[in-house]
Amino acid sequence: MASSSSLLRLTVLAVAIAAAAAVAGGADDGGNQREFDYFKLTVQWPGTFCRRTRHCCASNACCRGSNAPAEFTIHGLWPDYNDGTWPACCSRSGFDEKEISTLVDTLEKYWPSLSCGSPSTCHGGKGSFWAHEWEKHGTCSSPVVRDEYNYFLTALNVYFKYNVTGVLNDAGYVPSNTEKYPLGGIVSAIQNAFHVTPEIACSNGALQEVRLCFYKDFQPRECKVESILLQDMSLLKSSCPKYVSLPAYVSPAGCAGKPFSVFIISVTW
Repeated sequence: MASSSSLLRLTVLAVAIAAAAAVAGGADDGGNQREFDYFKLTVQWPGTFCRRTRHCCASNACCRGSNAPAEFTIHGLWPDYNDGTWPACCSRSGFDEKEISTLVDTLEKYWPSLSCGSPSTCHGGKGSFWAHEWEKHGTCSSPVVRDEYNYFLTALNVYFKYNVTGVLNDAGYVPSNTEKYPLGGIVSAIQNAFHVTPEIACSNGALQEVRLCFYKDFQPRECKVESILLQDMSLLKSSCPKYVSLPAYVSPAGCAGKPFSVFIISVTW
């Protein structure tokens, strides 16, 4: 009989294989993407990402000095399937920044790029962080979200309503380059606030991402069934130790901050 550790490794391997086959898993027999099951909002901690910055550029929010983001910022709002796979690149609708011109200042603050790279788009080229997120994920958000403007507006509204930074700060988990916090306490604070269990990702012992899942009406729900197994995978890979850091921002050497304006969108539900 296989040992429990062997079974766990086999289960983790099966989850990894399912993730690798995500796009193919989202297609029906006719090759069309089937409608997604739920949304996943992923927010990232700038203090963890920015400490990896090796050079600066205009598009990298880590290079803004005193104006760099000091709270969780949006990575993406992703349509997912309950089986652990997800749809991607669901239409030929390319990104057009003019469509979100009235949101750009707010996106620069709450959904900035934290690198100088140009991610791939769905049509064989390279583009901005926003272009990547819209073409890969936003185009698969129909029928809940049908156009580029409403995709970004919806993500911002969900982000503002489910304020992970505020929840952790209120629980005493504040940025620090000396303190380490119990991972269980961080998870519990989010559970108590939103009544669901978040997915947590770490990098070198530092909190990197928090992921919250939602029904199509944007009420919180548990993430896919494999979420529990992903916690086991994280333990096997030492992704998140029992105590994690929440690094305070440190400006990369040679980077000067640049001022920028921000306006806040009111949230109505």
